[in-house]
Amino acid sequence: MLADALRSEAYRFARNRTTALWSIVFFPVVALVIGLFGQMFMKSKMVEIQGANLPPNLIAGGPLDLGQSLVSVATDMANPITLLFVLIGMATLYAGDYRWETWRLITARNSRLNLVLGKVGVAKLLTLVVLAVMLVCGMIGELGKAIIFARPLTFSMDSETAAKFFELVLLSYIRIVRVGLLGLLAAVMTRSLIATLFVPIVVSIAQAFAGNFIAFVGWTPQSWQPHLLLPNISYDVLKGAILHTPSLTAGGGDGVWPAVLGLLLWCAIPLVAAIAWFTQQDLSKE
Repeated sequence: MLADALRSEAYRFARNRTTALWSIVFFPVVALVIGLFGQMFMKSKMVEIQGANLPPNLIAGGPLDLGQSLVSVATDMANPITLLFVLIGMATLYAGDYRWETWRLITARNSRLNLVLGKVGVAKLLTLVVLAVMLVCGMIGELGKAIIFARPLTFSMDSETAAKFFELVLLSYIRIVRVGLLGLLAAVMTRSLIATLFVPIVVSIAQAFAGNFIAFVGWTPQSWQPHLLLPNISYDVLKGAILHTPSLTAGGGDGVWPAVLGLLLWCAIPLVAAIAWFTQQDLSKE
């Protein structure tokens, strides 16, 4: 029955081409186009400043390592703009049945638990597709940079670099799913498509703002307390640990396990709360 819920939700979402376009394709393609134009503009300015007769190899730079480019692209896939556009699709997925008053038509055909988990499963698939499109567009941008600046291509990826790449992709995936689960909870509590879209954004902005003041209450990124309240700090600590960036881990990796726990709790609690609320909800008018 869960498989039926997954198939039906996936089919409905795939048929909603406008939502799929905005949540999956629009931002990666626009970012790619802007990036390529930016590279061409940069090259034209370099030639203009340094002289049109400058040898091309002085403008081009060294070889472009596509292995390192993969890591670079994976570093920023779960940025705030990506989250905003993915939430368009997730809001439609989670709150669409409230908006179009179709819950009473489908709850008779499956259990409420399966229906919610079906939506969450499709949201996770949506996240994977978005990350794949972001990665493809990012690598096309890197190839475009190599062509524009006439840089030779190389590819090197040892086990450490590969692990770093997959860990960054997994971290981006968890971040997007976590924010989407806040949208799920907002959907079942408010029955509003607009609230489902904007509540996760407002909460995320508030948490990011509050993260600037943890030092005033004596907390550090290595403490347990900020990770229980501010998952954005957990994300930054884990990202810093993966990239070996002291500025993001605030001087050490002792906060890794609190960060992992914080992210897991911020995924589990909204999901459990949404399921509990939804199973007791009156859907006679929905």
